[in-house]
Amino acid sequence: MSHEAALQATIGDLVQSGRGILAADESAPTIAKRFQAIGVESTEENRRAYRALLLSAPGLGAYISGVILFEETLAQKTDDGRLLPAAAWEQQIVPGIKVDKGKIPLALSPGDEITQGLDGLAQRLAGYREQGARFAKWREVYAIGKHLPSVTGMAANAEMLARYAAVCQSEGFVPIVEPEVLMDGDHGLARCADVTEAVLHAVFHALHRHHVVLEHMLLKPSMVVPGKTQPKADPETVAAATLKVLRRTVPAAVPGIHFLSGGQGPEEATANLNALNRIGEASPWRLSISYGRALQQPALHAWGGKSGNVPAAQQALLKRARLNSLAMQGRYTAEMEND
Repeated sequence: MSHEAALQATIGDLVQSGRGILAADESAPTIAKRFQAIGVESTEENRRAYRALLLSAPGLGAYISGVILFEETLAQKTDDGRLLPAAAWEQQIVPGIKVDKGKIPLALSPGDEITQGLDGLAQRLAGYREQGARFAKWREVYAIGKHLPSVTGMAANAEMLARYAAVCQSEGFVPIVEPEVLMDGDHGLARCADVTEAVLHAVFHALHRHHVVLEHMLLKPSMVVPGKTQPKADPETVAAATLKVLRRTVPAAVPGIHFLSGGQGPEEATANLNALNRIGEASPWRLSISYGRALQQPALHAWGGKSGNVPAAQQALLKRARLNSLAMQGRYTAEMEND
């Protein structure tokens, strides 16, 4: 299969009505923090057991079309000996891989950060393909401050995302491009909107410069929300502000916009997604999810590191996945939380 045919097939498998992407690609420090909150040690066996629980949840494929994995997970197995990427694909869930190597301060640009990991990326992708991965993800983060993000920071981050995406497509991998505008801070919704618009403009200019085929990529943006220390905005306000920015910046050629939850609670993230799909029904892109914590948190707490809790944890995951599936169709109501 040619790279172009492989890219188109992966997009077809990922971008589907009522199905989204599960982000299960927490780095070692992040998963350790999540486990610590439930009193579980972050050993390789505990990480394997937890991620096996997620990927072998019966019926998950009805709501989830892809899963972003951490490098370690590609070689791990379910309790009955199946490789985890293979177990995912048995439910038509496409395995993907986080390929960035984390963020560092951007030199001579105080407060801005940059993500590393481009060196040797093509060779790593070839290895990941052998392990079953078909798409990749790279995240750049943008803090909002009085003078942040700077023009320099936005340009540097956009360049990294575009270079990563170009390498992915040259290797037959669909790139998920993730520019996350952080919720941290006391800024209002309007300031978040302005920053998000500037960030996305820079990203798509860079993607164009690097000849990235928009039909063969996915965007993973943050929603437009007020800073964490401000009162929350209602779902309709979040949806209207987010769609206004997206319509100004994201070409119609992009097949799917898979929102990150970015610190929103599980129910909040579902309600905001539902409002986005109700208000943005006529949008040129499919509005979907690539949630991590907002899908996993109830399952993680139900599991608590105990093998006897696996069925309850899987039910908690399936409930959140089902409710987000309904939200992708604008059919979610808060009453469904009590079902």
